Amino acid sequence: MPDAGGADQGDTTPGANTHTTDVVIIGAGPVGLFAVFELGLLGLSAHVIDILDRPGGQCAELYPEKIILDIPSRTKVTGQQLTNDLMEQIAPFKPTFHFQEMGTSLVKLDSGRWRLTTDMGTVIDAAAVVISGGGGSFTPKKPKIERLDEFEGKSLFYAVRKKDHFKGKNVLIAGGGDSALDWTVNLQDVVSAVTLVHRRDDFRGMQATVDQMRALVNQGKVNLQIADIVRINGENGQIKSVTLKSTAKGEYDVPCDTMLPFYGLTMKLGPIADWGIQLDEHERIPVSTATFETAVPGIFCIGDMCAYPGKLKLILSGFHEAALMAHGCFHYARPNQKLKFEHTTSRS
Repeated sequence: MPDAGGADQGDTTPGANTHTTDVVIIGAGPVGLFAVFELGLLGLSAHVIDILDRPGGQCAELYPEKIILDIPSRTKVTGQQLTNDLMEQIAPFKPTFHFQEMGTSLVKLDSGRWRLTTDMGTVIDAAAVVISGGGGSFTPKKPKIERLDEFEGKSLFYAVRKKDHFKGKNVLIAGGGDSALDWTVNLQDVVSAVTLVHRRDDFRGMQATVDQMRALVNQGKVNLQIADIVRINGENGQIKSVTLKSTAKGEYDVPCDTMLPFYGLTMKLGPIADWGIQLDEHERIPVSTATFETAVPGIFCIGDMCAYPGKLKLILSGFHEAALMAHGCFHYARPNQKLKFEHTTSRS
C-alpha cells in the first residue's frame, strides 16, 4: 500500500519537536475528546491536534451557548459546558494537545507505525491515527480585498498562534464576532496599538466582551472604526496602512503594520483529502462498523466525517463510535497483549 499523502519515507528523522504516543487524534471536538477517555480506559495514550485555539470543535467555536439536547442524562447542556465537562473527564489520562495546528503529512513507517507532521513542524509518531474532524478542517473566510496573498503570513494573519508574535505591533483587527472582540481585548498587553474595524456599530460577540471592548475604547486604548475596508497599502509583504470607507468620513487611511481579519470560518476537508484514504461521493470516509477502521489499516474515523449505513450525525453516535474505535486501536498499539475488557464500574 502506498504511503498516505505520498510522502518520502526517507525524511523521517525525529527532531526536537517529535513526540511518540499510542494514538494521534485529529480533531478536538466532543467526539475526539471522548475518544481520549475511551483510549485511556484501555491504557492508551493520546495526542490531539486541532486547527482551532481551544478544545470543543464546532460546539465551542460555532455555538458555545446553544443548548444541546441529545446528550444522555443531560436535560440540556451548552456546547461550552459539554466541552468543559469532557476536558475534566479526560484530565486523568493526561492527553497532549496541539492547538492551532493542522496535520499536513501522514507517512507509514517501515515499523508499521504512522508519522504525522503538522503545518507548525510538530511530528507525532503513533501506532494508530484517528480522524475525528467533524465536517473537516475549519478554514478562515477571507475578506474580498485585492492583494491579500501578498501580505498573508507576513503581516496579515487569520489566527493568533502566539501572542508574543505581535509584541509591539500596531494591529488592525477586522470583524464583529467573538474572535475579533476576544483578541481586541486580549492583545492589549503586548501590542503598541490596536484598531478594531467593523462595518456597523453592532457586534455578534458575547455581551461581556463587547462591554470590555467599549470600555477600552472609552479609555483610549482601542481605536474603534465603523467602516468598510477598501484596500491594504504596503509593499514586499509589509502592511503600512489600511484604507477604510465610511458614510461620515469617505475614504481615509489608518496606519498599521499588522492585520488580523476575523470574518468567521468555513468547513473544508483539508489535507486529509490528499492522504490516500477512500472517500465516498459526499466526501465522507467509509468505515467498518466493527472498529470504525477505514480501508487503510491503522487509520480510524469517527464522528461526522465517517460514513456507514444508518449513520446519524449526532454527538451521541460519535461517542459510541469512539468506544469501538478504541478497541480497534488497542491491537495496533499493543499487538502482543490480550485486551481485557471491563465495565468502568469494575475499575473504581
